[in-house]
Amino acid sequence: MSGFEGALFCVPIEDSVATGVAALTIEQNSDNSDTGMAALSGAQATATCAENDDLNGTLLIVDVYKPQERYLQGVLTSGTANIAFGTMTVILYESRTKPTSEHSTISDAALAISPDEA
Repeated sequence: MSGFEGALFCVPIEDSVATGVAALTIEQNSDNSDTGMAALSGAQATATCAENDDLNGTLLIVDVYKPQERYLQGVLTSGTANIAFGTMTVILYESRTKPTSEHSTISDAALAISPDEA
């Protein structure tokens, strides 16, 4: 989180089974280590599947603003019955400095401020 004020965690639910409980919990640590991570109060999104596939195509989203420690991680859990998750995306925001270049994983990026119609 160095240089950023917040992080938005977003993960899709791909497949759900009745009674399954999907959860996204955000943890923090002052060290870059899985050891010592601690869950943040109020930083959990959960959904319970009432009937097969009713959560399919929905999202779990947790926004953490001004965490007290530098490192964050999202932890996915599936309880009672199976839940299949898609790829988690994390968007860091309110950067205090601009990056000198795009990260190597970015193929292209665009910024449109008050754009005219195409």
